[in-house]
Amino acid sequence: MMTHVQKNPFLPANYQELPGAFYREVPALPVKKPELLIFNAELATQLSLPDNFADVHPDWLSGCAFDPGQPALALAYAGHQFGQFAGLLGDGRAALLGQTENGSGLRHDVQLKGSGPTPFARGGDGRAPLGAVVREYLISEAMAGLGLPTTRSLAIVKTGENVLRQFGPEPGGILTRTARSHIRVGTFELAARLDTGKSVKALFEFVHQRYFAELSGPREVLREIIRRQAELIAGWLSFGFIHGVMNTDNMSIVGETIDYGPCAFLDDFIPDKVFSSIDRQGRYAFMRQPEMALWNLTRLAETLVPLFDNDTDRAIRMATVELQAFQPVFEAAFNRRFAAKFGIANDEHAPGFIQDSLKMMAEARLDFTLFFRRLTQCAKTGERSLVLELAPDANALKHWLAEWAGRRHPDAGPIMAAANPVYIARNHRVEQAIKQAEDGDMAPFLRLAKALKTPFAVQEGMDDLELPPRAEEEVRRTFCGT
Repeated sequence: MMTHVQKNPFLPANYQELPGAFYREVPALPVKKPELLIFNAELATQLSLPDNFADVHPDWLSGCAFDPGQPALALAYAGHQFGQFAGLLGDGRAALLGQTENGSGLRHDVQLKGSGPTPFARGGDGRAPLGAVVREYLISEAMAGLGLPTTRSLAIVKTGENVLRQFGPEPGGILTRTARSHIRVGTFELAARLDTGKSVKALFEFVHQRYFAELSGPREVLREIIRRQAELIAGWLSFGFIHGVMNTDNMSIVGETIDYGPCAFLDDFIPDKVFSSIDRQGRYAFMRQPEMALWNLTRLAETLVPLFDNDTDRAIRMATVELQAFQPVFEAAFNRRFAAKFGIANDEHAPGFIQDSLKMMAEARLDFTLFFRRLTQCAKTGERSLVLELAPDANALKHWLAEWAGRRHPDAGPIMAAANPVYIARNHRVEQAIKQAEDGDMAPFLRLAKALKTPFAVQEGMDDLELPPRAEEEVRRTFCGT
């Protein structure tokens, strides 16, 4: 295992413009036998990286390269975890290599996950199981295919070393992740606890200049962060996505989905569904995600209050007004998305119909994605049988279909096709891809990744990827991999 001293191929990370409390420099920690399994050439092109990047710079994707003039960074942040303040957290197993800049001048962070322990590792090994890396790659790229703001996955490296986890030794992996920003709500929580206000002001000015330069001040920036999160969570719900661990350190201030740990997609529509093994109280259950997003945003607003006005009471009132906007923005986005999914007009009658329809789906335990897929086919052909066969008792569904037919938009077919994916990263398919990858077979991964790249289009030979799991295939619990 050797560290190779090389010139860093990425631009310097501008986080070093922040006070030193927000980051630590980390050395390269080489692995035994790195093997590049996946390189996302399409994403590399979007980031303006050269086509041959993986060939020219393989050591940078495995954590085996080091540039003493531009060291990697582990970012510091705090956070509330499951409602309790957890103090200083930080990147315990991640190293920010630098940034890219595309032709439009847009910068993206490039970060290794699983590259070894940092000063924030808190006794952990700093490594990642290959399974967790494969999961994040597939699901983050699935979210991108669905059109939702998300961090992206550039590469997967198998380390040639095992990591010890809950169920024993597992092969290790490193993910190269890209993001518009790695600043989180928890970063502001750290800043608020560092001093009497200088750190919050410095962090806010950094965020304002780099991500919200078109906005005039802290109140407008908070308003935009709230809007983005409300839109994002509505998007999650429209595709049946459960993040699983919506702690404040896992909420990005630029509105991207970040930190895919015990995340999952619904099979049967169960509003209070929980997959995460660590969410024992159901805090982050499927339909609680909007509430939890607002809770996190309230923690963010608390840190920004001193920037709003010198009069604390007035500043609190300002923050409260901005937070009160979350629910109407979320509801508007939710109703817009679900009206499209059902193929109905997004008018004053839509919210009631949507809620009644979701109640029917829950009572019938309908597969969330397949129901909307079949309903889309029904809108195009008029054939109801494929929808009716999804319910054990078709009577309630027949009654609902009759009402839906009376509300359906004349051009419902194409509207619904654009809102209802054919393919999602079904949990059992992700698990199958993980197990095969651990055994050295990347074919199931590649096949699933191909389908998820264009999830709204029917792809030849992919029919099986539409289907829900058989009873013995169902995934009931998901794990973080830390």
